[in-house]
Amino acid sequence: MAVEAATPESTGPGRPEPVLLTEPADGVPPVVDSPVALQAAATALAAGAGPVAVDTERASGYRYSQRAYLVQLRREGAGTVLVDPIALAGSLEPLVTALDDTEWVLHAASQDLPCLAELDLRPARLFDTELAGRLAGFDRVSLGALVERMLGYRLEKGHSAADWSRRPLPADWLAYAALDVELLVALREAMHAELERQDKLEWAWEEFEAVRTAPPAPPRAEPWRRTSGIHRVRSPRQLAAVRALWEARDSVARERDIAPGRILPDSSIVQAAQANPKTEADLTALPVFGGRQQRRRASMWLHALRNARRLSADELPVASPPNEGPPPPNRWADRDPAAAARLSAARAKLSEIAEKHQLPAENLLLPDLVRRTCWAPPEDISEEAVARLLREKGAREWQISLTANALSTALHAEPAATD
Repeated sequence: MAVEAATPESTGPGRPEPVLLTEPADGVPPVVDSPVALQAAATALAAGAGPVAVDTERASGYRYSQRAYLVQLRREGAGTVLVDPIALAGSLEPLVTALDDTEWVLHAASQDLPCLAELDLRPARLFDTELAGRLAGFDRVSLGALVERMLGYRLEKGHSAADWSRRPLPADWLAYAALDVELLVALREAMHAELERQDKLEWAWEEFEAVRTAPPAPPRAEPWRRTSGIHRVRSPRQLAAVRALWEARDSVARERDIAPGRILPDSSIVQAAQANPKTEADLTALPVFGGRQQRRRASMWLHALRNARRLSADELPVASPPNEGPPPPNRWADRDPAAAARLSAARAKLSEIAEKHQLPAENLLLPDLVRRTCWAPPEDISEEAVARLLREKGAREWQISLTANALSTALHAEPAATD
């Protein structure tokens, strides 16, 4: 399917209505679900030309794992390939070889790279169209928005939150999945040209490489504290109950590969921690716990609650865990007026730079890095020293060249004198 990027004139007021795509131009290919079909698909992809578009479909909200339940690929000369990694038991070795040293094009790559890595699929080079849109200063950077803006097409959406672990996959879901890679390479070409026009292409390559080589996120120290509604739980004993129920739920969810919220909603965990039921009758009288599934698990939930009640005072979780980073900025003025002055100056200078270059401020320099630097600045706050600090903390060279001087100047800021 030949697709041309939209011209500036076609993306402004009065532009033609985007063309709705409901089916891939070459039709929906059969799903690759056997070793023989996988080898044939890999051979076709290896013989193709140019970058390869890659996407995945997961079952977030339905499954505990974040594994890929479908992998979509498209390359010039090979067409679209839809691979079922579940049917292939996660063994996609022919694809690993076929895609070796090939540039991959993904949209919001950081969401897909972890589950692709589980399949031993790792790009040698990367182009992220969503990140390209951010660097270009576009206010809407979803795949649909960028395809419409840059290519003049509108994608049929609607199955992104579906249960992709379902088998067999419905035909309309497969059409949706194929369309996600149908225009991705064409979008890459359009965004490449746009970034080149804005003189940001080298910045983009640095950002893409940072995404490609980013290490896995470390596990959270106390993930149970992210239970929705936990702010309503006040006492350490109730927090212990939340923790016990959360851990019991997590164990079941992991074992059965079901999203935790489908085992027991967060709201029910909080309600049980507050109500502190002592008997099965007390527990099943609570909302949700009276349902058939929860009645079957009532003894497990009660066991978790009893364990929480038996903890000694020293074993209870603290109400507010220690924070390794700086406090919320709205408290800086009272706790450290000098740090507040530094942060205010830094934000003003960085906002000015971001506006000048039509960038989101968070892409110019990570807000957390700015806050930490302003709260606890290095002893040497010269431009050179600040540049070294930013580099050590993972900032890219293009970011350092734009911000080191401004941040160094901001670190010299003093709080305003008071009468």
